[in-house]
Amino acid sequence: MKQFLALSFIFSASHFASANDNTHTLQLQDIFNLEYANQIDITEDGKTVYFVRNRMDIKTDRKVGNIWSVDYNTEQLQPLTSGVFMDYSPVLSPDGQRLAFISNRDGSNQIYMKWLKTGAVAKISNLTNAPRSITWSPNSKQLVFSMFVPEISSPPVSLPGKPKGASWAEPAKFIDDVYYRADGSGYSQKGFNQLFTLNANGGNAQQLTDDNFDYNGGVSFSKNGESLYFSANRHAEHALKPTNSEVYQLNLSTLEITPLTDRNGPDQQPQVSPNGQYLAYTGYDDKRTNYENTQLYIRDLKTGDTQSLTSDFDRSVGQIKWSANSKGLYFSYADEGQTALAYQPRSGKRKVITEKIGSVAFGRPYSGGDFDISENGDIAFTLADTQRPADVATIKRGSIKRLTDLNSDALQTKQLAKVEELWLKSSHDELPIQAWVAYPPGFDKSKKYPLVLEIHGGPVANYGPHFSAEVQLFAAKGNVVLYMNPRGSDSYGKEFAQTIHHNYPSSDYDDLMTGVDALIDKGFIDESKLFVTGGSGGGVLTAWIVGHTDRFAAAVVAKPVINWISFVLTADFYPFFADYWFPGKPWDHIEHYMKRSPISYVGNVKTPTMLLTGEADYRTPISETEQFYQALKLQGVDTAMVRIPNASHGITSRPSNLMTKVAYIQWWFDKHSK
Repeated sequence: MKQFLALSFIFSASHFASANDNTHTLQLQDIFNLEYANQIDITEDGKTVYFVRNRMDIKTDRKVGNIWSVDYNTEQLQPLTSGVFMDYSPVLSPDGQRLAFISNRDGSNQIYMKWLKTGAVAKISNLTNAPRSITWSPNSKQLVFSMFVPEISSPPVSLPGKPKGASWAEPAKFIDDVYYRADGSGYSQKGFNQLFTLNANGGNAQQLTDDNFDYNGGVSFSKNGESLYFSANRHAEHALKPTNSEVYQLNLSTLEITPLTDRNGPDQQPQVSPNGQYLAYTGYDDKRTNYENTQLYIRDLKTGDTQSLTSDFDRSVGQIKWSANSKGLYFSYADEGQTALAYQPRSGKRKVITEKIGSVAFGRPYSGGDFDISENGDIAFTLADTQRPADVATIKRGSIKRLTDLNSDALQTKQLAKVEELWLKSSHDELPIQAWVAYPPGFDKSKKYPLVLEIHGGPVANYGPHFSAEVQLFAAKGNVVLYMNPRGSDSYGKEFAQTIHHNYPSSDYDDLMTGVDALIDKGFIDESKLFVTGGSGGGVLTAWIVGHTDRFAAAVVAKPVINWISFVLTADFYPFFADYWFPGKPWDHIEHYMKRSPISYVGNVKTPTMLLTGEADYRTPISETEQFYQALKLQGVDTAMVRIPNASHGITSRPSNLMTKVAYIQWWFDKHSK
């Protein structure tokens, strides 16, 4: 009863759930009405676009997705699948007759086939684990995918003397792998992801690889279908050097594997050109920095000659796709908080196609999105902005056409926050910093408003002018919301991102304070109601901020790192963090680790600070949250800890957890409003 009353208090005491709320602004429960499109696949003639239509199911409290199509000419929407399931990864066959996809509709993730002419749907696999990264063979007869194969092992110790029928304690768990737990999936089973092939008409999957390496990404077939190309880390130290992948060729007759690249650094996304003469892939030379620009390479498969097409491009290449004539590639990239699409010829000047690829992040305003290219060069992509989650759009002959309006029913009567771009010069060194301000509905610049500074994670990531349920919910309750891309964010080039290399947190604090000062100078911010929050890397910076200033009335630190030493020694991906984020191992650089740890400044904290983390978070484990909470208690600082049961680092993957997060943050801010 006590827990029920406490939860009821949060949702009732916060004006988020008040019965007197105006329904013309976004409410917590409206989260279940929102939809967004992703995983785009366009037909070769450009007339039809297939996509996953995602929505939030209020009964199961889960995101569900079904596959839909939209006709370019008529804009007619049609479902290919339906039901409270997760249907995803739709892939059209090369002959355009069938659509393969993955679904959990029978209780486990399996491969399904949709015959587009007849409408028939069938499950064609009976796999023991979830398939990933489906790829069609050129003749449309086979599928290749990856799947986890468990390793048969037994513990080194067995106990004697257990009587028949006796009930003893659960056996001890013996662990000796480098990676033994992963955020979002829990403690790991021994084994590796292997490549398989499956007849497109169904049957038993045949294993193509069988060794102690992981094959996780997509593959690309040679033009004749006799071999395929993939990326993997097959080096002896693959576990401790996780980014050092190469591109390999697998002969499908002999199953012989041949390396095609050999350098220190990731080589990924191999794609054979339609004419079969070239292999494109992405990667960079690893210099053990926090960031390097990912480049686009092409290799002549006959001569082996390889060149980078983007060595002069100060951005990271994202998703890549060949043009049908093999004369160039399309690629996405992040630029100043937006996701753009460019065409890069094999020789010649690249051309920007659009800067409007829309984010599918949904909760917070991260950049991203998806696109696909038809044989005649038509482009399908996700289109979104600050007012709407992702829809489907196309570009034909340079003209953009929106094909869907998935949230017209949910949002057309809502007054949303208007978002304005802002450029600032950091007080630290005049470095240009990009920011966005979300104004509450009905904003009046002659009045005073609370300010919420919301900080992105990463730390090498970026926010932008994208729809954000969390930002909109904060603004709907009368807050001005400021979000920024401080130094260290990507989408501004290598030098900007590397300013925090072995130097995080640092002057990014000054960048954020510059943004707060700039809004105060505009005259509509109530300086007694300054609030700050952020998650993951944003949680780090929030904890850092309260250790360096007491200007904020309250703070909420979400899923943070508080102590870099304990983080590196408890996080799931610890070999990467130790190798790239710091000059060496913790015990060799204790002073460096602690200088950048918020726990070192807890003695300065006066700001009421609440912590919020998922109990199943293995990326920034909840022990980090517990350290700061207990330290604040010892210091006599007003604090509280919100633990989200069964939630991983992606706290808001369940819609009610997104509601919980926002409601608790707003309640804490309301509690400490003067």
